[in-house]
Amino acid sequence: MAKIVEEEEEDEEDEAAETLGSSCGCGCFFCAMKQPDARLRRASVAAFFRELPYSSEDNVGAAAAVWRAAMDAPDDPELPSLGAIRCVSLLLARALADNDRQGQSASGAAVAYYAAHAIGSYTIRSSAHAELAVSAGAVRPLLALLGGAMTWVEQRAAARALGHLASHDATFPAVACHAAEAVPLAVRAASTCVADVYASYVSLEPSQRPRYQRELLLMRGPGAEERKAEEWASQLQCWSIYFLSTLASRDASSHAAICHDQAHPSFLRELPRMWGGLANGDSPAGVGLLRILCRSSLGRRAVVACPDALSGLCDLARSSDDWQYMAIDCLLLLLGDRDTWHAAADAAAPRLVDLAELRRLGPRPRLGDAITRALLRLDDDDDHVVLRGEDLGTEAKEALAYLTEMKISRKEREEAMSRDELRERKLLAKEKKRQGNDTFWQGDVEGAMELYTEALELCPLRARRERVVLHSNRAQCRLLDRDPGAAASDATRALALARPANAHGRSLWRRAQAYDAMGMARESLLDCLAFAGAWLGHGRKGHWHGKKKKLPYCVARMIGKQMGVTGLFAGVAKDVNNGGGGIVGREDDCMPRCSGDDGDEDDSDDENSEDDDVFDRDGGSEVDEFAGTKLDFYRSGKGLPIMAEETWRSRLARGKKKMHV
Repeated sequence: MAKIVEEEEEDEEDEAAETLGSSCGCGCFFCAMKQPDARLRRASVAAFFRELPYSSEDNVGAAAAVWRAAMDAPDDPELPSLGAIRCVSLLLARALADNDRQGQSASGAAVAYYAAHAIGSYTIRSSAHAELAVSAGAVRPLLALLGGAMTWVEQRAAARALGHLASHDATFPAVACHAAEAVPLAVRAASTCVADVYASYVSLEPSQRPRYQRELLLMRGPGAEERKAEEWASQLQCWSIYFLSTLASRDASSHAAICHDQAHPSFLRELPRMWGGLANGDSPAGVGLLRILCRSSLGRRAVVACPDALSGLCDLARSSDDWQYMAIDCLLLLLGDRDTWHAAADAAAPRLVDLAELRRLGPRPRLGDAITRALLRLDDDDDHVVLRGEDLGTEAKEALAYLTEMKISRKEREEAMSRDELRERKLLAKEKKRQGNDTFWQGDVEGAMELYTEALELCPLRARRERVVLHSNRAQCRLLDRDPGAAASDATRALALARPANAHGRSLWRRAQAYDAMGMARESLLDCLAFAGAWLGHGRKGHWHGKKKKLPYCVARMIGKQMGVTGLFAGVAKDVNNGGGGIVGREDDCMPRCSGDDGDEDDSDDENSEDDDVFDRDGGSEVDEFAGTKLDFYRSGKGLPIMAEETWRSRLARGKKKMHV
């Protein structure tokens, strides 16, 4: 199982470490390291590490120095072989003992923070270093920190270190023997860390916050401290989940404790919503753990017994999140088990059916066929599931009937047709689409919707590009008809048909609006970001002023709105602005104009380009997205309060890479 990618600690954190501790202990370490003679240097450093845990002086600077050395060269065996890992393990145990006897002090907490982080840095890739940490007795103090013996800052470092220790074959048994204690602690940390960080730090006036924590969080101007606290709280949650994932992936007996933690019964329900946020987009977070749980029968039964967990997986499966495929994997595992099929199909079929024509998602080929087989149980010897699914809900039955018609009956009929007949049906579908466009521009949205539906019934299944546009156009009609659920369904079908998947710009924007109207802020945000990546990667004449491309104002405003709602602390902040309903139909939220009068191609993928999309008609009601726009995406980022510019760049870079693979 891939490790969570660590954040690169910035130079400012090094400066904070130097500010927190500048004692002679730190200087002695550097003096020892500067010895030109290698033999003398090693002897001096080894002596320093032997004496440091028993020194009566302030050890903050020395612990910070060891942490910096671990960050700079985590795989270098020299310092660990001289006693660095044993030293920080003893420093950690001593800091906890002093905390129990004398109460918490800033210097003791800082020592614990740097010691735990040094252990985490040294053990991220090296099994030998992990064995040194275990033999030095690091596991028990780290569990104490994870359990809240000090503050959330030290808890974050402990969760990281424990996850790495549990990831190595050699040291997993030493951690797993504490599973009965460790699992509830990690579940609690993941469940409560956001509220704890907000209550104990973010909600306080700056003058009331612990000074050493403020220095660690690198206060660099208004808002910077809060953004860093949000990022660290997200990391604490993600690293706690990663620790649980390492235990669950190697020991199925831990699944029961994770799924049925009595102290936090809502953990499984909330797990799909623990997504790491944009600042930690490389972490699979909750869905990664859910996929591991779904590999055991106990875990599958627990997931299908939790409607919110199922709903969260379905929402993620119909999103443009990087971990979309993991949610689909979870649902396929649930549908592949006879004991959980009915509960999973009842909840997932109405939404999974939209993905039935998905060809490839990342490295996974023919996902749509796998979804069809799982929903219809085509590999079973039993009678067809539609005929025996009396206990399914109405929506699920309708979805399975539609799937049977599309993927089996209609496919067989079209395979029996001649090429001339298929060509004629394609031409008839194109004419229906033209009529639908005319009807749409005459203001008859319902009539246009009916014509697009007729065109979809005529259009051959293999004409994927034409069907992308038809589904996308019908999604726009449903938006205007105030039916965001159906609009999201049509937009998802268009994105599943696109090549590559999720690469049709208009459908992304329409689904973003639909999700916004449904109150699904995270999904709306991710679609907006995917659309922005496609837009900025398909610049053409007329799409920006001067040399810099700009993000359409309506998209930037939607992103700003959703980022405010999806912020990690939005759910616990007293003054959170939950936002209103959908913004469908407002003039300045129309789809940006994608083609000019000069006949240029639109902004979508070339394979999906069509010149008769409902937004490509001259003289329509599109808004020139740059008229009066003052947002320069690459320069200002104004009005986008949470995500820093570098996070924007990395997120959009991933989106553009996915669209052009």
